[in-house]
Amino acid sequence: MEYFSQGLEGLGIWSLNWKIGLMWVIALILMYLAVIKEVEPLLLVPISFGIFATNFPMTGLTEPGGLFYIFYQYGIANELIPPLIFLGLGAMTDFGPCIANPKTLLLGAAAQLGVYAAFFTALLLGFSIGEAASIGIIGGADGPTSIFLSANLAPHLMGAVSVAAYSYMALVPIIIPPVARLFTTKKEREMVMTQMRPVSKMEKLIFPLLASVIIILLVPPSAPLIAMFMLGNLFMESGVVERLAGVSRNALMNIITIILGVGVGSTMSAENFLNQRTIFIFVLGVVAFACATAGGVLIAKLMNVFSKNKVNPLIGAAGVSAVPMAARVVHNMGMQANPQNYLLMHAIGPNVAGVIGTAVAAGAFILSIK
Repeated sequence: MEYFSQGLEGLGIWSLNWKIGLMWVIALILMYLAVIKEVEPLLLVPISFGIFATNFPMTGLTEPGGLFYIFYQYGIANELIPPLIFLGLGAMTDFGPCIANPKTLLLGAAAQLGVYAAFFTALLLGFSIGEAASIGIIGGADGPTSIFLSANLAPHLMGAVSVAAYSYMALVPIIIPPVARLFTTKKEREMVMTQMRPVSKMEKLIFPLLASVIIILLVPPSAPLIAMFMLGNLFMESGVVERLAGVSRNALMNIITIILGVGVGSTMSAENFLNQRTIFIFVLGVVAFACATAGGVLIAKLMNVFSKNKVNPLIGAAGVSAVPMAARVVHNMGMQANPQNYLLMHAIGPNVAGVIGTAVAAGAFILSIK
C-alpha cells in the first residue's frame, strides 16, 4: 500500500491548476492559427507544442538535463540558432534590388524608428533598459533577431517577445495596409516606378563582403547575425557551392526551426507568461510595428522632396524585416491603386534592408547596454 500511495502522489494530475489549463488553451489557439489558418506554421506549430508540453507538471523537461532545457540552453541561450537561421535567410536573399537602388537601404533603416519608439515607451512603463530593448525589437518584425536580443538582454521575456514577433510577422497583411493608407494619398499609391537597372554577378559578390566590413566595424555585436547572413548570401551568389547553399536554406533551416520553436515554447511556463507585463509586450509590439511602417513611408516621402527619381512611398512600408511578406503586401496595395503598378522588386529592396537594419539595431542595443 505504501508503494501504491507513493505512486499516486507522483501522478502529475494532482499538480494541475487553472494557470496550466490557461497555458494549454493559449497553446491550442496558436496551434489552431498555425494549422487551420496557416499563420506562420513553420514556427508556431513547434512553439505551440513546446508551450503545451512544458506546462505538464513534474516532467523535468525544462530542468537541467531535460530535453527542452538542452534545446534552450545549447541552442538559444548560447546564441547558436539565430545566426544559423540568418545563414539560411542569406542563402535565400537576393540583394539585387538593394544594389540597383541603394536609396532603399535608407528605407530599411527608417523602419527602425518603430523599434526606438517602442523602446522609449517601454522605459516609461517601468521596464528595465534591457527589457525595453527586447520589446522594442519586435517592431522590426524579425523573429530570429528578437530571440537573439532577448537571449542577451532579457532571457525571461524571450517567450512573450518571440511569440509577439512571429505573430505580428503573420499579421503583416492586416497591420501594414491601414497605416500605409493613412500616410499616403491615392495619387502617391498609383505612382509607377521606373524599371531597375540590371545588377552584375560581380556586384552581387562584392556586396556581402563590403556590407560585412562596414556594418561589423561600426556595430561589432551584430557580427553573429550579419556575418552568417552574408555568408549564406555568398554561398548562393558564388554559384560554386550550391550544395552548401541548398543545405543552408533547406535541411539545416528545417532542423534548427524545430529546435528553435520547441526551445522558445519551453520558456513559456505559466509562471513566466501569465502576468501583466506580457500584455504590455503584445500592445507595445503593435505600436512598434505600426510606427515602423509609418516611419518607412514618411522617410520615402521625404526622399521624394530631394530626389529627381521619385519612389512610390508605399515601398517604405516594406522596410520591416518580414521577408517577403511585407513586399508582397505593398505590391498588392500598389496593384489595387493602379493595375499597371508593379512594385514587388522595388519593395524587396527596403524589405531586405529591413533585415539588415534590425540586426544592426539589435547589435547597437547590445553594444550600449550589455
